[in-house]
Amino acid sequence: MRFISLSKTVVLIGMMGAGKTKVGRLLAQRLGLGFTDADNEIQEAAGCSIEVIFETRGEAVFREGERKVIARLLDGPVQVLATGGGAFQNASTRAVIAERAVSVWLKADFDVLWERVSRRSNRPMLMTADPRRTLADLIEQRYPVYALADLTVVSGAGPVEDTVARVEDALRGAGFLAGAHAGTNR
Repeated sequence: MRFISLSKTVVLIGMMGAGKTKVGRLLAQRLGLGFTDADNEIQEAAGCSIEVIFETRGEAVFREGERKVIARLLDGPVQVLATGGGAFQNASTRAVIAERAVSVWLKADFDVLWERVSRRSNRPMLMTADPRRTLADLIEQRYPVYALADLTVVSGAGPVEDTVARVEDALRGAGFLAGAHAGTNR
């Protein structure tokens, strides 16, 4: 076993359904780090679900809470942090991530995202008359901003372990991760 050193918090960004939470949990486990899902932290801070926040307080209030929670989490120890799909769209949030963390865009194509998000009905941004069109529109709006991330890793339809390995390789290749994972031949 070799020592693994990560110099900054890894912030996973991307569309809903890109795999930020699943990849984040496994990546954190493999690196021996803590994992935080920003959406869970926002719900805990607000005392209600994201859906309720959107319905009763609106998206702007949700985004402001999201910005504050992410900034607070980035003041903590090095970890893996999964963000909500719209978090990186906020210029202030992008700036604090750029200053204190390494951003990794989990990039997935429309078909992969649609297959994943259509299994759940708790996606506030997709509660529209035409959720497929809404998802396509969000991709068109958000992908140019996600492209500002430090690293881009494809999140395909294959096993989550494949995406985690690609994230590790990208972090190592960019100099953010030193050492090798215990039990691998990397």
